Amino acid sequence: MIHEVDDVLRTLIRSEVLEGGQISVVFDAPTREWAAKVNAPMVNLYLYDIREDMRRRERGLHNEYDERGTVVARRRPPRFFKLSYLITAWTKRPEDEHRLLSSLLACLLRYEALPPERLTGSLAEIGLSVPMSIALPPPEDRSFADVWSALGGELKPSLDLVISVPVTASPVYTAGPPVEDEGMRARFGDAPASPRGRKGPPVYGGKGDERVRSSASRASGAGLSRRIVETRGTETAE
Repeated sequence: MIHEVDDVLRTLIRSEVLEGGQISVVFDAPTREWAAKVNAPMVNLYLYDIREDMRRRERGLHNEYDERGTVVARRRPPRFFKLSYLITAWTKRPEDEHRLLSSLLACLLRYEALPPERLTGSLAEIGLSVPMSIALPPPEDRSFADVWSALGGELKPSLDLVISVPVTASPVYTAGPPVEDEGMRARFGDAPASPRGRKGPPVYGGKGDERVRSSASRASGAGLSRRIVETRGTETAE
């Protein structure tokens, strides 16, 4: 992913800024030792920082569909990472370096994202925009002077290029088969048969049924006796 961004930047600068001139585009760390060996004009794009762009993080899962429009899998949304490049120009005269930096700034200001027609490899397959910004103020936790101090070199005019690259490397969760909705069904007809194959209320029969019927008769007789006693008691009281 990073090397693909390098290729896009190299091609963009060579075609729209250098226009075939004899100026190299390199990605070396501009240390004091490296600067001492420079003997030809060149543009240096040093990748000095990689961190996630938290403002672009999304939650949840994204669906993947087949040719019929059925969900076949789910994956996490892509996460964007900011690649910060320190762009410097190296020539024998400061005036030429300033002129070259001016051309680089004018070129990169024309784009809010890497040109889609120049994307290759996984960047082209993802199909998402690759935003970029040029010469914005550095964040509070980082300064360009600190970068040059870490490199051990002298402070030099530079452009800060930040590119937010989408990364889709995440687990894929296979989706289950779709649930088929057959709708609600209603069935009309006779009442279901009893356990003995008869329709309607059950018919007593057999020894077990005789016990149930006798219990019901005794319960009914007891209730009738209580009502008679209560009636007689009422008459006596009167």
